[in-house]
Amino acid sequence: MHEDAVRFLSQPVEAQPGSPLRVAVYSRIAEAIRNSLLTPGSMLPTETELGADMKVSRTVVREALMLLEEDGLIRARRGVGRFVADTLPRIGIERIRPFEEVLGGPGRQVEIKRIQVVRQPASEFAAPGVGIEPGEDCWLWESVLIRDGEPIAQLQENISALPVRFAGGAAAPLEINDDGGTTLLAALTKAAGRGLGPGECQISLSQVGPSRAKLLDLRAPDPVLVLTQYVKHANRPFYLAKCLIADRAGHLSVMQSL
Repeated sequence: MHEDAVRFLSQPVEAQPGSPLRVAVYSRIAEAIRNSLLTPGSMLPTETELGADMKVSRTVVREALMLLEEDGLIRARRGVGRFVADTLPRIGIERIRPFEEVLGGPGRQVEIKRIQVVRQPASEFAAPGVGIEPGEDCWLWESVLIRDGEPIAQLQENISALPVRFAGGAAAPLEINDDGGTTLLAALTKAAGRGLGPGECQISLSQVGPSRAKLLDLRAPDPVLVLTQYVKHANRPFYLAKCLIADRAGHLSVMQSL
């Protein structure tokens, strides 16, 4: 690994208020990738080496690496190690739906259990998805989606806390009332009308990890489907969400439109 990358990764890592330490580790490694200190295709140090450099536990490093893999910034080769992705994720142009519609259906109502709503600095992953710079404020809505009395998905939704313009009006900070009954995307769709979109939903597979396993009543190594949604407004990145879906949710339908 290049000396500049070693120096960058070895700087002390501190969690932001209200944000887990794994997010700070994630952001540090993601920034090194985005700034080409860790070049495409290069091999990452081991969990033990990263933990020693950053002065954090191996468990924190492992969770951060899981998030990086979910987000397409790194890839793992079994028995070999983890590598920086050859190409970084892009934002595409497909239509999407709020997750209560994706996971619901006729006679199957999805209940939204709100875990937190917090304003915090945007991570290296969230910032480009919501059209701001890393460190600028964004809103995080975290929810658990419950169907037939069982938790089937954990959802994190992000949107910029900066002013936005809807329907030709003046730019102003978003004021979305959280009644606890809908996802953020459903509330945004109602506020923006037809001006929201287009969007893309990326699909990958991961393990749920220890911190999120408790929310979904799973074991840490259990597999989950990861759906990452990007939505634009006025042709600019606007909304970003990551939804971890347990296998008890059953099959999903993929809708396409011409």
